[in-house]
Amino acid sequence: MIPLFDLGRSHDLLRDQFHDVLDQVINSSEYVLGSTVNRFEREFATYCGSDHAVAVNSGTSALHLALEASGVGPGDEVITTPMTFIATAAAISYTGAKPVFVDVDPDTWNINPQMIQKAITPRTKAIMPVHLHGLMANMPAIMDLADQNGIVVIEDAAQAHGASINGRRASTFGLVSGFSFYPGKNLGALGEAGAVVTNDSVVAERVRLMRNWGSPERYVHDAVAFNYRMDGVQGGFLSVKLRYMEAWNAQRSLIANKYTTAFTNAGIKCPTVPDGYVHAFHVYAILVDDRERMRKAFDRKFIGHGVHYPIAVHRQKAYEFLGYSKGSFPTAESLAEKFFSLPIFPGMQESEVDLVIQTVLEEIR
Repeated sequence: MIPLFDLGRSHDLLRDQFHDVLDQVINSSEYVLGSTVNRFEREFATYCGSDHAVAVNSGTSALHLALEASGVGPGDEVITTPMTFIATAAAISYTGAKPVFVDVDPDTWNINPQMIQKAITPRTKAIMPVHLHGLMANMPAIMDLADQNGIVVIEDAAQAHGASINGRRASTFGLVSGFSFYPGKNLGALGEAGAVVTNDSVVAERVRLMRNWGSPERYVHDAVAFNYRMDGVQGGFLSVKLRYMEAWNAQRSLIANKYTTAFTNAGIKCPTVPDGYVHAFHVYAILVDDRERMRKAFDRKFIGHGVHYPIAVHRQKAYEFLGYSKGSFPTAESLAEKFFSLPIFPGMQESEVDLVIQTVLEEIR
């Protein structure tokens, strides 16, 4: 069997280091925040090339606090993409603001900058591009639009650990960004975790305050806030795994290149990586016209597969109230019908990659 993703192959090599983290946290009794979390915050900020990383308990919390610290609130509108996990839109809703969707580019599958201008209204407070599957959105174009209109940019970097444009990593373009460390991410915790990354010290301090009950010191509360703190063990685990992430991303890239070479030659639509971009390949998806047929072929050979994401957010029941209908965003809707995610993970064997390629090509021909 080839899984869609296998954490065990990388975690098995790190067990002793994970046990050391557990011993450290147990001995220090720093179970929530504490020295292991502080260390990870410094290390991750340095990795991203940013001044501040503030650790929280999930990627969704990171996006929520990134929005809140940017001044987004009730009555505001935030422009984003419908081709994403629902957490992107939910985080906007948590602030009382309204998600405003814009269709995606048919090549990169990310938010289409050419369509953003038409969606801007006097209520537009922010643009929140999503770096889908690990490929950054066209941040230079988005930043130009935002600057021209006086709008804040908040990066949803939940899938983009290690992605970059011309050497600038995800999280260094917008005012602030949110990362997820869900276990299956390129940098994943052994549970739920996330981080807010920014160069703005005021934003960073606001996030630190709001993640911890609005409390600058114990039993003093300056704001009605949240319990979004990272566990000490997750901070320690993430520090361990951060040291290996570049090597793991390199393995993902090798697998992705082999897929792309084989599938492009067969006329299959693969991820597009523009010049100057580094794709993190959190997900490797192709477009197939008959997804059910492909799924059955993979099941027969016991090969894992997935769909990221089968229903665009504007078509979810949770967001019916926004008034969008089928056909509102035709590119995103078409992708939702055709996306088919292939196995890609550190430790994947060449023979496994070959079998995936063979199976896809057999069904396409």
